[in-house]
Amino acid sequence: MLIRFLIILLISFFFAFACIRYFEKKCIYYPIRKIEFTPSDAGLEYEDLFFSTDDGLKLNGWFVPAKDARGTILFCHGNAGNISHRVEILKIFTELGLNAFIFDYRGYGKSEGSPSEKGLYKDARAAYSYLLGRKDINKDAIVIYGKSIGGNIAIDLASNVKAAALISESGFSSAYDMGRRLFPYLPVKWLLTIKYDALTKIKDIIIPKLIIHSRDDEIVPFDLGEKLFKAAHEPKEFYEMRGGHNEAVFMARQEYSDKINSFLTGIIKELHL
Repeated sequence: MLIRFLIILLISFFFAFACIRYFEKKCIYYPIRKIEFTPSDAGLEYEDLFFSTDDGLKLNGWFVPAKDARGTILFCHGNAGNISHRVEILKIFTELGLNAFIFDYRGYGKSEGSPSEKGLYKDARAAYSYLLGRKDINKDAIVIYGKSIGGNIAIDLASNVKAAALISESGFSSAYDMGRRLFPYLPVKWLLTIKYDALTKIKDIIIPKLIIHSRDDEIVPFDLGEKLFKAAHEPKEFYEMRGGHNEAVFMARQEYSDKINSFLTGIIKELHL
């Protein structure tokens, strides 16, 4: 009887391990290689460029200049698609007088390699280093922005570099918290190898922070965004939206734009004094 129990326990553990590994490999990253749109489709001028990571990969990105730019957005996108699926968001930023630099992580679009947690952190730092090398932007007015898993990547970057502000949209507290929602009966803490632990990192970020989350988000639970906000130190703001994970910004485009503008205006004005 004991042997039978142990066998069942072992099989159950193996099944749980297999489920978590499948989740990590198949359910986190959804890269698409084909570039389907460009900023020119939205009437925007842009530079299509490549830059290198410290582990030798070439990444692709777009630099979209704004007229009389008051700052620059470093855009860390979500876990699906590639930079070509974020053109309308780029337009919002440039309309606010912000240059936008969006890049594809390793394995996405025209970027080399394959995605991993450590790799995506390296990619964001390489993108930041690229911006520091440009002579046509104000390095003191770089705003780090991330959407969904990009919010967690943006938080990691902001905890390691100098920036004017951080905007995290639809980010989550940690992979552990997300895993518990997907697999409530499995010991995810012991099985997950990825962390994406934004909760710990955000506590050390002293620059102004805007946390954005939709109460109707069907992918990243709203309370995980709230958890991030509560863990962050002042100065911080929370902007609650309505609508789905990918639709909310377009359902309230003007309100979204106004909120980002009001958040950044005081910060950027101080930088220019």
